[in-house]
Amino acid sequence: MSKTVLDFTMIASVVIGYFISIALLTTSFYRSRANHYLALSLFLLANLTLIEWGGNTTDHVGFIILANFRLDYLFAVSLFTYFLIQIKHPLYHSPYYKWIYLPFVFFIITEIPLYFFNLHHSIVDALLFFIKDPICISFNVFLIFYGRKLIKNANTISEDKRRWLLRLNFFILCVITIWVLTRIETIVFGTIYCFYVLWILMSVFLWWVLYYGIFKLQLIVQKEEIHAYLVSKKIANTPAKRKINSTTSSKIITQLYALMEEEEVYKDPLLSRLDLATRLDTSEGYLSQIVNQETNRSVTQFVNEYRIEAAKNLLHNPVFNKYSVEAIGLEAGFKSKSAFYSTFNSSLGMSPGAFRKLQKTAMGV
Repeated sequence: MSKTVLDFTMIASVVIGYFISIALLTTSFYRSRANHYLALSLFLLANLTLIEWGGNTTDHVGFIILANFRLDYLFAVSLFTYFLIQIKHPLYHSPYYKWIYLPFVFFIITEIPLYFFNLHHSIVDALLFFIKDPICISFNVFLIFYGRKLIKNANTISEDKRRWLLRLNFFILCVITIWVLTRIETIVFGTIYCFYVLWILMSVFLWWVLYYGIFKLQLIVQKEEIHAYLVSKKIANTPAKRKINSTTSSKIITQLYALMEEEEVYKDPLLSRLDLATRLDTSEGYLSQIVNQETNRSVTQFVNEYRIEAAKNLLHNPVFNKYSVEAIGLEAGFKSKSAFYSTFNSSLGMSPGAFRKLQKTAMGV
């Protein structure tokens, strides 16, 4: 029964891998040059998982042929290329870049005479087996670690993207480690328990990639594009300045409005009451008291009003129609989709999507 569950887990992870690969290639929301290589990496990883499972559960000739295509030499190459594109590293455009495909091409060529002269299960095949696997493992580990070093040193990406790339890199290192353990276990003990660990890890990894790496990262990319557009066009997305009665408003409130409207501090999703109090050289308690007295709102409500107005401006502007509602919420300063939707709905009595649709209808779009 347990083996059946594990086999199902493996098959499910393979299906998820294929699904994500196809989605990255065919969906306009995700389509990009970098994601093409990520799609190839996940497709290869799904194939390698299927090959490992098939090689240990059946002698079907199809699995044997696939295993000898040495897709494992291509996996790290495609993932390394994904890293290069994401961090905009010049190595991707270097003439030396193509040399990383050489091991894959070389070992594909060596397989041809083995089949043509029926040399499989011969001494030559055995010698190649003990050469190919260590070289493959070393090659993959080198590219993944080198990619990690480049990511850490890159100054062309945001911290959110850096965290994603480093986490992806770490997860792949875990997969390679388990893969090495499966080889050791098979040779030394003749069992395949580590393969089950590998399949479970693969399933978790692909689900994680589906949520964090594909959906959430794409939102971050869209947020960066929105912000870059606003900066390049010098478009002010700050809500209209509020009239302040200098005779009745305290100095702290006047400074607070300035922080919001001139520095747009509300766009920081991690902005806290302590941050504002520190900037205004006062205590949290006094800040809360004075904001409540003069605006009849809490500090959180006060900040969120600016975020809502900024989001409304973006949702109303047809230039940003191609971007998701969630990405607009991030650009406005909300930390998550749920926080954006909840606050927007409480303020306007409708979802951000409904508001955008209403604006399009009013404009005759």
